[in-house]
Parts: sequence; structure tokens; C-alpha cells
Amino acid sequence: MEHQEHNNRKCTDSQVLTVGIVSAMFFGGNQTTALWYMRSHIFDNMLKKSGFTKRLHKLKELLMNIFFSIGRIFKYIHCEMEYIIDSYPVKVCHNIRIKRCKLLKGEEYRGYNASKREYFYGFKVQLITTKEGIPVEMYFVEGK
Repeated sequence: MEHQEHNNRKCTDSQVLTVGIVSAMFFGGNQTTALWYMRSHIFDNMLKKSGFTKRLHKLKELLMNIFFSIGRIFKYIHCEMEYIIDSYPVKVCHNIRIKRCKLLKGEEYRGYNASKREYFYGFKVQLITTKEGIPVEMYFVEGK
């Protein structure tokens, strides 16, 4: 993956990615709690919250490459070709605040969630998993 990290960093990129993954898997995405846990039990030299967030955002490209590489391996291993496709909306703001939204602009982000019978403004995440529920690929598309 041709990733280079600086020699004079307080903690390694692999430690930052590990805390990010641990927070998603075991702490419901709460990075503050995951940082506290990992600092007190595993990594003594872990960054503070703001430094961690900046480093994790710089590593998002690497994390996505890792995710897609693992997904390709799972697709190669699972030869039965049975996958589950699902999508779910990610709301950026409530409908009443669409005109003031600074993150997104445009009608293409307005969508309809049929299961909740409501409109939303944001993205749809389309996820492909194996029949065992292991994610293989994901895509972010407009809310339409």
C-alpha cells in the first residue's frame, strides 16, 4: 500500500488505526472512551483526542484501502457468490434546516426512507456483505 510514516511521531499510524477500529467495534463509535481505554490498558503513548482525530482523518485513505483489500480477499475466498446488498440513509440535517445546511448543497441529497416513511437530506450507504454478515464493499451515494 506504499504507506510511509514519520519517524518522530509520538505513536504509530497502526496504533491510531487500531484505536479507530476498536472504537467502532466495541465502543459504539465513541472515540473518547476508546482512547481512554486503550491509553490505560494497552498504549501508554496514545495521543489526546484532538491529535487523534486529526491523525485518523489523515489516515482515512489508508483505512479505506485496507477495507477494500480485505473485501477483495473475502470475495475471493467465498466462491459461492451469495451476497447481501443493503442500504440505509445517513441524515446530515433535519428537513427544516436544509436551507441552512453548509455541508451539502443540492436537491440530489434529498431522499426518501420508505421504512420510516420520511424524507431525509444526506447520503445513502450501500453495503455489500457475505451471507454471514461480513462487509465486503460499501458505497456512498446521494440521497436520491
